[in-house]
Amino acid sequence: MIYSTEVQHMCPVAKGAYHGPAPIPEEGKWVQAKEIKDISGFTHGVGWCAPQQGACKLTLNVKEGIIEEALVETLGCSGMTHSAAMASEILIGKTILEALNTDLVCDAINTAMRELFLQIVYGRTQSAFSEDGLAVGASLEDLGKGLRSQIGTMFGTKSKGPRYLEMAEGYCTRMALNKDDEVIGYEFVNLGKMMDFIKKGDDANTALEKAKGHYGQFEAAAKYIDPRHE
Repeated sequence: MIYSTEVQHMCPVAKGAYHGPAPIPEEGKWVQAKEIKDISGFTHGVGWCAPQQGACKLTLNVKEGIIEEALVETLGCSGMTHSAAMASEILIGKTILEALNTDLVCDAINTAMRELFLQIVYGRTQSAFSEDGLAVGASLEDLGKGLRSQIGTMFGTKSKGPRYLEMAEGYCTRMALNKDDEVIGYEFVNLGKMMDFIKKGDDANTALEKAKGHYGQFEAAAKYIDPRHE
């Protein structure tokens, strides 16, 4: 280590009491984090790419500094899905410091990692006050039984109004309108359930009907429209 001449000629002054870093909440404990292995937590966060044309929701489960679980969900350009595939392999097993300084392929995923790092090292995690934190695999609970991200896709124009394309429940097949052409409900297909029915031996049309559901005053509609073609 090199000291400047000015520092070399200074007289030493003793340092006072050392209180250490402020404790942060981690998995039901208060921890004075001094090393990476002192950090544990489960949290979600969102990142975006530089042109703001895509986003990533990242979920990490960190135990003693190591990323034990990662859920990568992306929305935007087609390349993001491939980047997410690579990131899901890259992230696991790394320390959070390694992951912060790793190219996660997509800028939105890198930004999400940065945002999560801040939450985790400051103790602002979902599991901050949960004793022993959340089990590895907890992030899949957000996806439901179909293990699909919950996506909302809506389109609207001034001249023709709104079109519901995809809801949390699934792919929207019909919109229900009242006598004034106002939306009062919709029909959807849960694609996760549909694929499960097909895997169990149902033909595609049977699986499609079994996986359908509806919401709102769907049965009381004056008319129904296909949101993609009408």
